Amino acid sequence: MLVIDCPYCGPRDQSEFSNGGEAHVKRPDGSQDISDREWGEYVFIRSNPKGLFYERWVHSHGCRKWFNCVRDTSTDEILEIYKLDDPQPPLKKFENKIKTPSGEPDVGSGNFTVKK
Repeated sequence: MLVIDCPYCGPRDQSEFSNGGEAHVKRPDGSQDISDREWGEYVFIRSNPKGLFYERWVHSHGCRKWFNCVRDTSTDEILEIYKLDDPQPPLKKFENKIKTPSGEPDVGSGNFTVKK
């Protein structure tokens, strides 16, 4: 069970929340003048990293407020939760905290992390 610490209500079960996708995606300037391809990339294309990731969440079965978090996608560990108005924390702040699911310190694809 994943517990998410809502910045408004406190710790709650993950089942009360809905993921809103990647956080801090900036709308293109002059969006009325961009091509269909560029608009499609803005709407649909998102990064999908293994490791640290900024996400938006909504407490859909609670206070219904949105917030952001930094989550390690390789372990599902939420490293920081912050309100939408709070500044985006730099990822360097969390580099020493990330681990792979089996506990190794480096997050990699597997084959490349064991080369000697």
